[in-house]
Amino acid sequence: METYGLEKLGIINPTAVYRNLTPAQLTEKALFRGEGTLSNTGALVVKTGKYTGRSANDKFIVDSEGVHDEIAWGKVNKPISQELFDALYEKVIAYLQNREIFIFDGFAGADPKYTKSFRVVNELASQNLFIHQLLRRPTAQELADFKEDYTVIAAPGFKCIPERDKTNSEAAIVIDYEKHIVLICGSQYAGEIKKSVFSVMNYILPKNGVLPMHCSANIGDEGDAAVFFGLSGTGKTTLSADPNRKLIGDDEHGWADDSVFNFEGGCYAKCINLSAENEPDIYNAIRFGALVENVVMDPDTREFDFDDDSLAVNSRVGYPVEYISNAELSGMSTSVPKTVIFLTADAYGVLPPISKLDKNQAMYYFVSGFTSKLAGTEIGVKEPVPTFSTCFGEPFLPLDPSVYASMLAEKVEKAGASVYLVNTGWNGTGKRMKLSYTRAMVTAALNGELLKSEFVSDPYFGVSVPTTCPGVPDELMIPANTWENKDEYEAKAKQLAASFVENFKKYTHMSEEVVNAGPKA
Repeated sequence: METYGLEKLGIINPTAVYRNLTPAQLTEKALFRGEGTLSNTGALVVKTGKYTGRSANDKFIVDSEGVHDEIAWGKVNKPISQELFDALYEKVIAYLQNREIFIFDGFAGADPKYTKSFRVVNELASQNLFIHQLLRRPTAQELADFKEDYTVIAAPGFKCIPERDKTNSEAAIVIDYEKHIVLICGSQYAGEIKKSVFSVMNYILPKNGVLPMHCSANIGDEGDAAVFFGLSGTGKTTLSADPNRKLIGDDEHGWADDSVFNFEGGCYAKCINLSAENEPDIYNAIRFGALVENVVMDPDTREFDFDDDSLAVNSRVGYPVEYISNAELSGMSTSVPKTVIFLTADAYGVLPPISKLDKNQAMYYFVSGFTSKLAGTEIGVKEPVPTFSTCFGEPFLPLDPSVYASMLAEKVEKAGASVYLVNTGWNGTGKRMKLSYTRAMVTAALNGELLKSEFVSDPYFGVSVPTTCPGVPDELMIPANTWENKDEYEAKAKQLAASFVENFKKYTHMSEEVVNAGPKA
C-alpha cells in the first residue's frame, strides 16, 4: 500500500491512505463513512458538533528557542512548551494508527514567487474535501514533484484530556513554527485548518517582504487592484463582490512589491440568513463539491433553512473560487493596490461615512481594527460596544502589530495608494447607511472621483472628510449634520474617541507620530 511518506510523521499502519482525491471521490467517501448527507443542490452537509467556530482559547504556539524572541506573546499567542507539544503529538499519531488517512497536498499563495506548499493530513474525508476546495490545487506535475513546507494534521476525533495534556479543553490547535507542523485535535470545525494555514503565512511572508492581509481584494478592467479590510458584519465580502470588477479573493491576501495575491483557491462564506437576492454568488455556490457546515436542512426535501440558527449562528460553506461568476482565477494582480479601504460598522453614529487617511492615520486605524457590537445582539448589551481586532486579524498574527503596520505604511507609500476609512454603519438618523450609498462612495474612491470633492477635517477623529460624493446626498457626508441633538452627537463622539485612545495604549511599539494620529479623547 502506498503511504506517500506518512512514516516520516510517525503515522504507521493506516488501513488505507488516499491522496488528493477528487471532490466526487471525497464526497462518496464521506457519505459512505456516515460523515454527512447530501442537500438537494448536491452539496455535502455536515454537523461539527460542539465546536461550530474557532476556539481562540485553545490555540497555542510552541515556545521553542528558535522563535521565542519573534512571537508577540500574550492573550492571543499563548505559549506551550516543546515537551508538552511533543507528548501531545505522539498521542495524536498513535490515535491515527489503524485508520483511513486522507492527504491533500497543495499550496497557499497564488504568486509563484511566494507560494508555500502544505500537506494536510485528515482523518475525515469531509474535512479533506474542504481543504481541497479552499487551498490552491496542484497540477499533475506539481503533485508528482511535491515537497511540503508545512504539515497540518487534523484529528477531530482525538479528544485532549486537559489535566493530562495541559490544554484548556478537549480541543487544541498548536503551531510549531520551528518544526513546521500544525496539530489540530478535538474540533471538527473546518475553519481551524484554514486559519492555521493563514497563521503560518502571517509568520513566513513578512520575512520575504510581503505584507499578509486579512482582507478581500478585487481588480478593475485597467488592472487597478483594491483591498478591503473589515471585521465580520462590515460588508467586506459584499463590497468586494463588485459586478464591474473581478474578485481576486474574499479573505486572505499578500501584498508584494509587484503583486497582490490570494493565498487560497476557495471561499468560506457565512450562511446565516443567506438569500439568493442578497448574496446570489454565495447562494449559487452551494452545489456539488461544496462543504456546508451546521446549516439546518429538511430531512425529507433536503432543502436548507438558512434562517434557522439552532445548529449554529456561524453556519458556513466552503467552495472553490471557480464557483463565483466574476472571479479572477489566476488569484492575483500583477499590479499593487491603488486603493486601500478599511471598513467599519459604527453603531455610535459618529464616524464619517467615508474619510481619507494620511500615512500615520492609516497605521493607527489599521492597527486599531475597529467595529462595534450593536445593542441587543448579545445578552446584556444595551449600548454600542466598541470592538477592536488588531490589524483586522488579531487571532492570526504571531508577530508584533508594529511589524504589519510598518509594512502597510511602506507598501502604501511606495504604491502611491489612497487609504479610506468607510463607515457602513449608522449615523445620527438612527438608520444604517444604505448599501447603494456605500457602494457609490467606494466606487468614487476607486475611480478617483472622490478626490475632486472639497475635504474638511473631522473635529474628533482628525480624518479628512469629503463634503460631496456622486450618488450620495450631501447632508449624509458630515456626521454632525445627521444629528438633531448636537450635544448628544458630541457626547457620543467623545465616548468613541476615548475608546480608541484607551485601546491603543496596549500597542507599546508604535511611534509617537502614529499615536498622535488617532482621535483626541
